[in-house]
Amino acid sequence: MEQVLLIGALILLVVVLAVLILALIRLTGLRKALVEKEGAQAEAEKRLLEARNTEIEMTARLLRENREEQTTVLRASREEQANSLVRFEESVSRQLADNRDVVEKRLAHMQEGNEKKLEQMRLTVDEKLTETVERRFAESFTLISERLEQVHRGLGEMQKLAGGVDDLRKVLSGVKTRGNLGEYQLGAILDQVLSPEQFISNAQVRPRSQERVEFAIKIPSKNINEADLLLPIDSKFPIEDYERLQAAYDGDETEPISAITSRLTRSIKTFARSIRDKYINPPTTTDFAIMFVPTEGLYAEVLRTPGLFEELQRDHRVTVVGPTNLVAFLSSLQMGFRTLAIEKRSSEVWKLLGAVKTDFGRYEVLLDNVQKKLDQASKEIGKVSDKTRTINRRLNKVQELPESESLPLLEEGDDSEEIIGEGAEEQE
Repeated sequence: MEQVLLIGALILLVVVLAVLILALIRLTGLRKALVEKEGAQAEAEKRLLEARNTEIEMTARLLRENREEQTTVLRASREEQANSLVRFEESVSRQLADNRDVVEKRLAHMQEGNEKKLEQMRLTVDEKLTETVERRFAESFTLISERLEQVHRGLGEMQKLAGGVDDLRKVLSGVKTRGNLGEYQLGAILDQVLSPEQFISNAQVRPRSQERVEFAIKIPSKNINEADLLLPIDSKFPIEDYERLQAAYDGDETEPISAITSRLTRSIKTFARSIRDKYINPPTTTDFAIMFVPTEGLYAEVLRTPGLFEELQRDHRVTVVGPTNLVAFLSSLQMGFRTLAIEKRSSEVWKLLGAVKTDFGRYEVLLDNVQKKLDQASKEIGKVSDKTRTINRRLNKVQELPESESLPLLEEGDDSEEIIGEGAEEQE
């Protein structure tokens, strides 16, 4: 057994040696082939390098030849361009010299012509200007004279107007006159917006009192039997304080604006207190009153003073209005009056509708009676129609008379018709 293993080991060793020998032989052949291939490649690179060097030398020679040729051509072209420029410069110089002479001659001719035309224009303008100035001066002098005359007349009118303004200021300086002016304006607004039966002039709002408010608006009550409620309206016009305030705004017053405004505020409050104490008397009047100021400027001052408008409403129950918002206030009252009138009339309308309903029931009974009468008459007419047809059948047997003989018989009267009717009934 050991011999067999030994033999096998020897055989395996021989095989391995054989494989190693074959591998060495193969490596030797590959090394030789590689050396030969490297030598061939080195030879080919050497030949390629020589060919490239030859090509580079040829290219360099061609470039030198081209450079020399281009240099020669450029030198010749530069000389030709220089010669051309010299010739062009000489030609342009000759043309400029010729043109300069022609232009100088034309300019000299044009200058002579322009001088002649300018001289003619100057003479014409001087003549026209002199004539125009003289005419305009005469017209202006006439116009100035007319305007001076108008100014003179205007100064006379301004003097008259100044006198009228002084008279008006004197008139307005009276308290009673100012009151009449405000009262007249207030009455005109009320006449324009309301109907005469909707307000009262010089209304007495307190029994057994001589105090009378300038105007009072009648506010109708919802109940027809109750009396109308009165809304007092009184006009006030503190013109002295207002004029001083306007003068202060224009810079014509030495007193400070704040002091004048305070005095105007006190006057407005005094007026409101007087209106409250004299004219507010619920339930005869409303629990508030209206103070009318106749100018929008004074109303604007009341609104401009902080808290004054609200204080008058809260403490004195007085509302200040100017001409514009008084018209709006009265228009809204007018709409309220119309709505209240419609509410009052609604009960009357319901009563009228009830009466109409009752009469309509009676009318329905009468229609039923008429219907019965018509039905009865229709039956009677049917009976008469039947009898008429019966008579016609009976009369068909009677010979007709000529028209000349029948007309006198028909015109004899109702007695003959009754006789014929009685005869027909007897025949039946």
